[in-house]
Amino acid sequence: MMDTVLDAAARTFIQVTEVWVPQDGKLVLASGNYGDLDAFKAASGKESFAKGEGLPGKAWADARPVVLKGFENSYFKRAEAAKEAGLTSGVAIPVFAGDELKAVLTVLCGDDDERIGAIEVWTEADGVLKLDDGYYGAAKQFEWVSQHTQFPRGQGLPGGVWAASTPMLMRDLGSGYKFIRAESAGKAGLTTGLGLPVPVPGGDVFILTLLSALGTPIARRFEIWDARAATMGQSNEAVLIDGICEREGKLWDDENPRRATAWQGRIGRVLGSGQPVVESDGAGLPAGYASIVALPIHVGGALSHIVAWYR
Repeated sequence: MMDTVLDAAARTFIQVTEVWVPQDGKLVLASGNYGDLDAFKAASGKESFAKGEGLPGKAWADARPVVLKGFENSYFKRAEAAKEAGLTSGVAIPVFAGDELKAVLTVLCGDDDERIGAIEVWTEADGVLKLDDGYYGAAKQFEWVSQHTQFPRGQGLPGGVWAASTPMLMRDLGSGYKFIRAESAGKAGLTTGLGLPVPVPGGDVFILTLLSALGTPIARRFEIWDARAATMGQSNEAVLIDGICEREGKLWDDENPRRATAWQGRIGRVLGSGQPVVESDGAGLPAGYASIVALPIHVGGALSHIVAWYR
């Protein structure tokens, strides 16, 4: 029954995910998942971005996550190809190790009456976190509530990530007492939340939250890996410290923890390179999953955690 439910819900909140890496003074495409948007994939493969150019280049130049809601008449370079593909909004997440840009992860979405979810960027102002910007699809009421909510350090998902300086997973958003916006999340159908810090040069606080709904999920499996030297020593390994999967349920095991080694498997490639990995061939992934996004978090210039989500 579970397989049927998972396989039937083919629509996803995020339609395109890309990794852009610096090369010879520009950002070039390292990998991407475009689903069946072959024409947009072809257009993207021919593209590159100077610092400050396009959505990836703006995240690089501004040294912060960037939300762009509306590609037409904007700085988005692939606007015509995006329009033909039905893509309307995007979020660019820079991956910095200290002052060094390792990559920019971009996620692109379409706008219709069915897609529900949230990609939010929270930033610190006057001692609390306030919504910098976000994309919510059809969850307009939840968007309004979010625009009028702020989080002290330690409160809610964004505040918890801020206080801990680590990624966090929250389940059952609609009924969880720790999720401050639980009532509106429940009405919107949001179920699972992943929050993570986005360290940037200069030390400004940015927290990214991905909120997933059952009908149009961001992902059906989430993982958080700890790669800190304080936890792993100099082993060049990471250990799975939290995870949830619609197929397997709870993923971590304190007595027999899952480990990843540098350059072995997708998580290992992130460990070794310090760059995000996006793949959609399904080979070697957990049973029933066709794609993975694995995103590193660098704190103090060193790889701290890896968050991964699967569809």
